Amino acid sequence: MASYIDAAAIVSLGTALVIYQDALGLAPGEVGAASAALTFGIAVGALVGGKLGDRFGRRPIFTVTMVLITLAACTLVFADSFALIFAAALVLGLATGADLPVSLSTISEAADDTNRGKLVGFSNLLWMVGMIVSLVAGGVLAGMGRFGGQALFVHIGVVAMLVMVARLTIPESAEWLAARDERRAGVTTIRADRTRVVELLRGPYRAPFLGLLVFYALTNLAANTGGQFGAYLLVNVGGVDLQAATLIGLPLIPLGIVGYLWFMKIADSPKRFTYFTVGAVCWVLAQLVPAVFGITLATSLISGVIGIVGTSFAFEGIMKVWTQEQFPTLLRTTAQGAIIAVARFLAAILASVTPLLVAFSPTLFYVFLATVIAVGCATAWMVFRRRDRHSEFDTEVLADPQAAAQPALT
Repeated sequence: MASYIDAAAIVSLGTALVIYQDALGLAPGEVGAASAALTFGIAVGALVGGKLGDRFGRRPIFTVTMVLITLAACTLVFADSFALIFAAALVLGLATGADLPVSLSTISEAADDTNRGKLVGFSNLLWMVGMIVSLVAGGVLAGMGRFGGQALFVHIGVVAMLVMVARLTIPESAEWLAARDERRAGVTTIRADRTRVVELLRGPYRAPFLGLLVFYALTNLAANTGGQFGAYLLVNVGGVDLQAATLIGLPLIPLGIVGYLWFMKIADSPKRFTYFTVGAVCWVLAQLVPAVFGITLATSLISGVIGIVGTSFAFEGIMKVWTQEQFPTLLRTTAQGAIIAVARFLAAILASVTPLLVAFSPTLFYVFLATVIAVGCATAWMVFRRRDRHSEFDTEVLADPQAAAQPALT
């Protein structure tokens, strides 16, 4: 449900700010600042929450985050000034970002090698469900003035409260408890001994960490651009009617759901790297279609269909699975939080200049997106062609061979 709330927060805030622009008299700069606060908050929250989840455990962090999300949503319901909206959007982002890596690690540590990929991949499906529900609700409520915006935030608050109550029944991760107890007892297993952030930049973790950092940050640039500026490009470059530009994504939603379900089916099988390779090629081709044939309804639809193969098999789903498998327990959420944070920061930077780049040359802009996807996927391909089936869950219980060369940590 962390992924559901992530999508709901992004979509709902975007819609509500448009409504509040008239209802509360928000200036364009204030709307942009509140949107940026959410994005910035998610990035910082993922970075901080990941480290806290490894330090203090999964359970306290994923409980606190739901409390903060509920409070932020309630504040946005009753906020009547820009200052309150900005502060609440920032807190909503911080809590949502912090929850993502911690909740995913909780899932992966409760799973086993036969279903870990499937369960982690399910979060992608819930992200799409959160987006669809919020888009539909926004369409229904947009004409109701401030009440419509308030209802969108009530939805987030109610869901967060229900998730918080449900999470109270979830025990602390057994993997995390075992690693913590071994560390306290001075048992130098890999999972108990390797806890410092610097470990991610050396030894066996450097290649997967940097590989995932590059892969996700670069591919996310294209995904974020499509989500934020798809309609903008069709209207301003392709000359398409706004309503048609908005509705073109509807037939792609069922295909996206099928793609995510398919990923769940193969996520724990030896075939997933082959699917990743095919998805990577489709990801690049999807950007080249509008680059070569121009931006029209037809090219956008064709690009979207091809791109679904890319996003299903060579994007966030496989990143999450690899991140869970490649790092030991007390570094797992730290690594994933850092990867998510860097990707969100870069996406925010590109979003701030996208209209300028598109105005200069739409063709070159899509060539740029194709290039960054190719670099990101090629990096992941080189790193994981030999590491795809490696799982730290199988080796972290072994004695740490480096422990004899360094003093024991308490």
